[in-house]
Amino acid sequence: MLDYFALGILIFVGLVLFYGIIVMHDIPYEIAVHRNHPHQDAIHATGWVSLFTLHALWPFLWIWAMLYREDRGWGFSDGKSPRNHVQHLEQQIAELQQRLERLEAPRTLPQASPEPVPAPQPPSTPAPGEGI
Repeated sequence: MLDYFALGILIFVGLVLFYGIIVMHDIPYEIAVHRNHPHQDAIHATGWVSLFTLHALWPFLWIWAMLYREDRGWGFSDGKSPRNHVQHLEQQIAELQQRLERLEAPRTLPQASPEPVPAPQPPSTPAPGEGI
């Protein structure tokens, strides 16, 4: 009776280890699915290959799955989404184009209202008898 119980425990532990390793190797794939990773299938296939390479690839799979986030892509940013970043760049381009148009516009000096210019007066000569 005790022999059968020990055999049952050994089979149970073996099954738990077998399925535990399979579940553990699917963790990077599950992360990739959760993050909407563009290489989900490649991560999943490489996880299965990692089972046969004594788990040497698994840490790299974890890193690969963790690098991508849908809101920022592959890069490191302040949390702005790529769409917001593109909109921000387009707004800056529009502002720069407006500034360039203002700089390239022909410059005209402000015209003053034309005032009549007084005619030059001949120098006054002293009348006879007036003098020094």
